[in-house]
Amino acid sequence: MSQENYLIKANASAKNQKPLQDKVAIVTGSTYGIGFAIAKRLAQDGAHVLICSRKTENVDKAVQQLKEEGLSISGIQCHVGNEKDREKLVAMALATYGKIDILVCNAAVNPFVGPLFETTEELWKKVFHVNVISIFLLIKIVVPHIQKQGSGSIIICSSVAGYLPQPHIGPYSITKTSVLGLTNMLAQALRFMNIRVNSLALGLINTSFSKVILRTPEIESKLIPLGIHRLGEPEECAGIASFLCSEDASYINGENIGVTGGMLGRL
Repeated sequence: MSQENYLIKANASAKNQKPLQDKVAIVTGSTYGIGFAIAKRLAQDGAHVLICSRKTENVDKAVQQLKEEGLSISGIQCHVGNEKDREKLVAMALATYGKIDILVCNAAVNPFVGPLFETTEELWKKVFHVNVISIFLLIKIVVPHIQKQGSGSIIICSSVAGYLPQPHIGPYSITKTSVLGLTNMLAQALRFMNIRVNSLALGLINTSFSKVILRTPEIESKLIPLGIHRLGEPEECAGIASFLCSEDASYINGENIGVTGGMLGRL
């Protein structure tokens, strides 16, 4: 084969290859909503994806659905706030696929919607433990395995509420503000390992959580002035997540990217 024909064949092969071909990704909180959409998109773009959730039945259902679409998916029950579950999650990824290239931290809780001064110390501890501390602890045990690959990507799902805190979801909002800072700090700490860390500041997406928010009149009345004219769909978050994990985003690091339908365009 001539060099010219070899190059033509190689270029054609590169064009046919999916952007995340044979990468291995862990996506937390991924059996429905935004996490499910991200896991599906990463798999469609060529990755082998390990999904997880607190409930085994949700994991089984999601895995079956995605496998029926011909995607490379496995799943495990995991509460990210539990140390042993985090270790079990990482161990399964390594046992199943032999490596880890991508981590998407989507799991979060918001057990309270109401006046700020009705929150309790116990509630604050729970929300911060799951939404901030467990993210760092999971990243801490995943990083050595990503480092072995020579490069990788971590995405943390934050929220527009981190920029524009709402008193009726006060603890949740403040954890998401913390995640914005955590993203920047981790990006600086891990860049020498060629591991990029970015976050998605998500707006009002059509999930069960947003429906609870919309039933809170004090919040709903503020949405239109802020530029919200419709809810986003989970799939509209998935494409940007996949892009950030790909080589096309190799020079994007430490960014908090708004997926808000224009809500952050006013800052």
